[in-house]
Amino acid sequence: MTVPVIVRSDLGDEEVQTRVSLGGDDELFVADSSSIVYRAEGLLTDESTEELTYDANRLTVSEGRRKTSLVLEYPLSGTAEVTVPASKTDDVLRPVLAGVLRANDVIDPDESLIEVYRFSELTLILTERRLIEHVGTAVWDEGYEAYHFRDVTNLSFEEGDVATRIVLEVDGRPQRIKAPNDAADDLRERLKRALVDYYERTSEPVPEEPDPLAESQERGEEPTERPSRSRRAVRSEPARADGQRAAVESRPPMAGTADGATADATQNVARAAVADSTGSDGDDAASQEVLERLEALEDAIERQNERLEAQQQTIERLIDELRQGR
Repeated sequence: MTVPVIVRSDLGDEEVQTRVSLGGDDELFVADSSSIVYRAEGLLTDESTEELTYDANRLTVSEGRRKTSLVLEYPLSGTAEVTVPASKTDDVLRPVLAGVLRANDVIDPDESLIEVYRFSELTLILTERRLIEHVGTAVWDEGYEAYHFRDVTNLSFEEGDVATRIVLEVDGRPQRIKAPNDAADDLRERLKRALVDYYERTSEPVPEEPDPLAESQERGEEPTERPSRSRRAVRSEPARADGQRAAVESRPPMAGTADGATADATQNVARAAVADSTGSDGDDAASQEVLERLEALEDAIERQNERLEAQQQTIERLIDELRQGR
């Protein structure tokens, strides 16, 4: 479907990211910097548009039986309000709210919203990287709290007769959030899945190291015996698959593990091979260069292992809580 000329004029060079039907020929066109509410020509009215820019510092939703009003408040230019059918509230709110959060640097430009939960005086916004909490009549304003998944060290749920308490530990400090029981199961599963997906995306593999023996051979040096099991072979071993838990548990070998010890042994064999080649052909300069490369590689691996160990502890604590929650 083509974009109406009047909407294209308002958008300028921006592309339409999403469009939401508001009933009849009326639509909401979502772009990067604003949303355009398009009202089609009727018997008594001409076609018209209303622009909702995202640089607002407050977003309020007022719901009625048939209509819902979204009000954006701006620091200097007052307010902008749009009325949509009540059945379209969530469809309109999500892209507009996402634009406001990005414009205010609350979420990253490429960060997607998963779900918006509105519980009377509490709004929870779940994205692919964080949970945002806002208490008050507004859906969002500058009085929010945001908990990034990289800082989450534990997750648990305490069920009650009316509400379920979400206990989100952030850097070891518990943050307790109440959600009505009729929405708690959906929130629980989406939050757990978002955390697991985040760790799957952000797990960093051990960087591929150069092969010093191959480089020596390329320089015309005599090839030496290669170790039977290289670090690349260790990393390429198939990880066990057991649904979502296995995806979280699979991670690169760390210092102190059997694979880590094999990698260290591989480096020792390579170092010995270089030493032998030095004695045989006397190319001290080339061999020294290889030794320096090995030392730099060992330092990089050691730093990587330290980061992986810290990440492993966080993931293991999270896995324990996810197992208990099932």
